[in-house]
Amino acid sequence: MGLWDTLLNWLRSLFFKQEMELSLVGLQNAGKTSLVNAVATGGYSEDMIPTVGFNMRKVTKGNVTIKLWDLGGQRRFRTMWERYCRGVSAILYVVDAADRDSIPIAKSELHDLLTKQSLAGIPLLVLGNKIDKSEAVSKQALVDQLGLEFIKDREVCCYMISCKDSVNIDVVIDWLIKHSRTAK
Repeated sequence: MGLWDTLLNWLRSLFFKQEMELSLVGLQNAGKTSLVNAVATGGYSEDMIPTVGFNMRKVTKGNVTIKLWDLGGQRRFRTMWERYCRGVSAILYVVDAADRDSIPIAKSELHDLLTKQSLAGIPLLVLGNKIDKSEAVSKQALVDQLGLEFIKDREVCCYMISCKDSVNIDVVIDWLIKHSRTAK
C-alpha cells in the first residue's frame, strides 16, 4: 500500500467509523480462537485452550471495529449458538477441513442452526481451516459435503484458510470489512 492509500484510509477513518458484530461458531477444535488471534494480532499458538462457553474480543481493522463472539464448539455449548448469532452482521462458521470425520457433524449442526427463524437472512461465511495439513479437503469438496448450495435464504461465501500459516486471513478480513458497509 502506497503512502497515498495510507493517507486516504487514515482520512476516511477520521470521518467514517463502522462497527460490526460477528459470531464464530463451529465444532470444537475447528480453529475459531486461532482465527480470532490471527485476525487480531496475526499470531498463532499451538497451545490453544478450548473455549468454555464463549469469549468476546474487539478488533479494529482500518475504520471498522469488529466485535467477535468466539463460541465454544463442544456439544453442550451448541444450544447457545443461536442466542449469540441473533442480530449479528455475519455468522462465521469454521470447519476443520482436515478432520474428514467431523464434516458430516459440522453439516448437521450448521443446517440446524440456519433453520432458526431469528437468524434468517444473516450472511454466512464458511471457513475451511487447517488447509496446511495434507489431509484437508478441497474447497469444492467442503462446499459439497456441507451442502452449501442448498442454502438459499442468505448470502453464503466459503474460503479455505490456515490460521497457522496465515493463508487467506487477509481475504477474510476484506470480506468482513466489505460486509461492515452493508451491515444493518
